[in-house]
Amino acid sequence: MKEKRDLLTLEDLRAQGILAVLDRADELKALRRAGEPMPKPLAGKSIGLIFEKASTRTRVSFEVGVFELGGHPVVLNAKDTQMGRGEPIEDTARVLSRYLHAIVIRTFSDELLAKLARYATVPVINALTDGGHPCQILADLQTVRERKGTLEGLRYAWVGDGNNVANSWIEACTLLNLELTLAVPKGYDPAVAVDGKRIRIVRDPREAMAGADVVITDVWASMGQEGEAAARKAAFEGYIVSPETMARAREGAMVLHCLPAHRGEEIDGCYLDGADSAVWDEAENRLHAQKALLEYLVR
Repeated sequence: MKEKRDLLTLEDLRAQGILAVLDRADELKALRRAGEPMPKPLAGKSIGLIFEKASTRTRVSFEVGVFELGGHPVVLNAKDTQMGRGEPIEDTARVLSRYLHAIVIRTFSDELLAKLARYATVPVINALTDGGHPCQILADLQTVRERKGTLEGLRYAWVGDGNNVANSWIEACTLLNLELTLAVPKGYDPAVAVDGKRIRIVRDPREAMAGADVVITDVWASMGQEGEAAARKAAFEGYIVSPETMARAREGAMVLHCLPAHRGEEIDGCYLDGADSAVWDEAENRLHAQKALLEYLVR
């Protein structure tokens, strides 16, 4: 019996796996752009997509990706399944494993994700939890390589909440030995430990962005934190990617945002709507990176 491989965090891929997925994502993107036939490694396979959280990019990119690779996406809204009525996740995992060839889940709890992976006999992919968003970072890394030609030798800056996306960026930079500075208000630090050397936390966004080649940000209040919006708006005042703060970055620096974005809060609209915006390539690359990931994990 083949050993199954999951993606709960980027540590499951390690550096070698991340780079293999990125290389294949570039190939798949080139094929699609050229209108060439897509390989069908998922032919005859069904992939479950479970959503407990709202989704646009994750749902569409995974659903289209499974289809383009020859598979059948089975989309499940958790509240419309027995999960929504309290069925233990262990039982859901055992049953879905008899039907599906992999399970992709977008949920709140990292504990639920881990338990699903423990009891499932097919690969489980983290499509976002409160603790991490590894699929997003694969697309981000692909976008950086496209724009900069490399991942190495660059300075990365995170500006904003130490949230799930920040956690996964820390994991990626740790695995790939990249330099990352996170500007986070006190009390909003990421859950993932930093080494304080190549990866460090500061309180001043201008300090983080000084000399940066890649600047990354996200909304101040993520899903489930809407009740904290007012307090967060006060705490994150000044944590904005704007022409004024970007003046500290290196000439030609690129900006990433996982979307949806709040123009005028964490990011100025010019970095979304300008002709040189990398954000839309970043969003598109969710499709290509996830297709490569599915190829890598589902056998």
